[in-house]
Amino acid sequence: MQIGPYKLENTLIVAPMAGVTDRPFRELCLSHGAGMAVSEMMSSNPAMWRTAKSMNRMVHLDEKGIRSVQIAGAEPTLMADAARYCVENGAQIVDINMGCPAKKVNKKLAGSALLTRPDIIEQILKAVVSAVDVPVTLKTRTGWDPENKNCLQIAKLAEDCGIQALALHGRTRACMYKGEAEYDSIRAVKEAISIPVIANGDIDTPQKAKHVLEYTGADALMIGRPAQGRPWIFREIQHYLDTGEELAAPPMEEVKAILLGHVQELHQFYGELKGLRIARKHVGWYLKEHDVIGDFRRTFNAIEDANQQIDALQDYFVNVA
Repeated sequence: MQIGPYKLENTLIVAPMAGVTDRPFRELCLSHGAGMAVSEMMSSNPAMWRTAKSMNRMVHLDEKGIRSVQIAGAEPTLMADAARYCVENGAQIVDINMGCPAKKVNKKLAGSALLTRPDIIEQILKAVVSAVDVPVTLKTRTGWDPENKNCLQIAKLAEDCGIQALALHGRTRACMYKGEAEYDSIRAVKEAISIPVIANGDIDTPQKAKHVLEYTGADALMIGRPAQGRPWIFREIQHYLDTGEELAAPPMEEVKAILLGHVQELHQFYGELKGLRIARKHVGWYLKEHDVIGDFRRTFNAIEDANQQIDALQDYFVNVA
């Protein structure tokens, strides 16, 4: 799939997830078969740009792959400024967030709350597209609630405003992440516009990935929560799409190597204190199928030393081998 001048390695994209798709996670997913990874959303509020949190969310010139940064906000001028700032700091694609369902984002009319205001959406899209000379993409949902689905209207508006690819999550804002994603809306949007459409929502197995691609006609798939603790899902899906055969699950030795490497990268990227805290949720995701009762995770989450985290994980894998 092509987004502007950029050709993706394949049709599998890591979804932007707040607090998850930092640089270590993006690079891990890319190394395990993702064709592109979008950074977690960055606020359009310029007062936030120089904070440690925002600096960690930026992409940098030495990163691998296509560098895509997501921005969030409700003020067209600030969104345009944020887009310029991201490009100046290495972004090759700017993605606009109109899908986040979090209350703290929606109360500022950002994220999926914008779906109630197509007039403001148009202003934001035009402002951002005209502000930068890189492709601008949009991630959104099917509507504010099931009674008010307007993704077709928003998709056509996006295309008219110069958006170069559209990612659509098959849920409304009211649905949050509950129930099952629906793909009829994605299929309808794909049939209605000519820019690339990326299907998102509940793509958690290779078989589901194949079904969604075939049913919706989408140009690519965006995978978020199913990749948490399972970055190798991208190579599993790609193998299945290429061969029709299931790839064997990674052996525990490989899971150990991936997890230890990820935790060490988090310690290095954030510093030991913050890194060890962020590592806790990732370890929980990796081990949820192995540590079913959760005894190890409770013990692990009480550790306050980075080296002790590594030692504890080493011991865990010795005991489960």
